[in-house]
Amino acid sequence: MHIVRFLDRGLFRLVSILAQLLIVSSVAAAFYQVLARFVLQSPADWSEAWSRASLIWAVLLGVALAFRQGAMLSVEMLRSRLRGASQRVLEFFIMATCALFMGFLAWIGGSMAWRVRFQTMPSLEVSISWVYLAIPVGATLAIVAILARWLEGSGEAPLDESNAL
Repeated sequence: MHIVRFLDRGLFRLVSILAQLLIVSSVAAAFYQVLARFVLQSPADWSEAWSRASLIWAVLLGVALAFRQGAMLSVEMLRSRLRGASQRVLEFFIMATCALFMGFLAWIGGSMAWRVRFQTMPSLEVSISWVYLAIPVGATLAIVAILARWLEGSGEAPLDESNAL
């Protein structure tokens, strides 16, 4: 179990660092775009596309992190009225529903990424499928997070603040 916990923490620490770096790079690219357009009078064609793509990746990686930390929105009215095994059954039903939805999202996202693999983003000169790939990657990581959260139990997930920027 210690190996699984080590892999779990390592994986989601890496996901957190990647999401944070993507957000920082998106902000930097957007700042550069404003600077280039209004100060240098020579707008960059790549910065808007990079900012958008990195935000998409950051959001979908962030969904996995939110599932892992148990930070997704929930309705507590029913859960708070249940105790013991019935509360655990409700949690299982909710997590199973989320996992099934994320599996569907991963399948559709993978299909979309495959369909557009020959289409390029002119400003970045890379395939747009790299952006679409964020959907199946984020959804698959969310499934892993849901399973890790379920295996951990109904208690609060430990917050790991060592990876904060």
